[in-house]
Amino acid sequence: MKSPKHRMTKQRRLILKTLRSTNTHPTADWIYERVKKDIPNISLGTVYRNLKLLADMGEIMVLDFGSSYSRFDGNPENHYHFTCEKCGGVFDLDMPLNNELNQKVNEETPYKVYSHRIEFYGLCLNCQQKN
Repeated sequence: MKSPKHRMTKQRRLILKTLRSTNTHPTADWIYERVKKDIPNISLGTVYRNLKLLADMGEIMVLDFGSSYSRFDGNPENHYHFTCEKCGGVFDLDMPLNNELNQKVNEETPYKVYSHRIEFYGLCLNCQQKN
């Protein structure tokens, strides 16, 4: 049985549903604006706390690219992302993970690698067409 802290509350369920209804990898502010339409008295702090808890529960992925804010992904499975350097959009890449990289690092360094994350940068199709 899950502890009460990990119960799927109404707020948490709506935040998760909102996040999984988009493939745009939104910020917490974006999620907050959508969720407060259904729960007007929800605070931004509550959204942040629930996003952290959902990440800790393995329900979502936090994408922190070293910027001043994080984006959130409703797909918790490890996968690659592409970030457009012009519009800032973040997109999932539908391609298999190269797990041979983990083995290569394990063999060639003293570190024990369990997973890796690679981010790709360039121009998305929409921005390419605008140029």
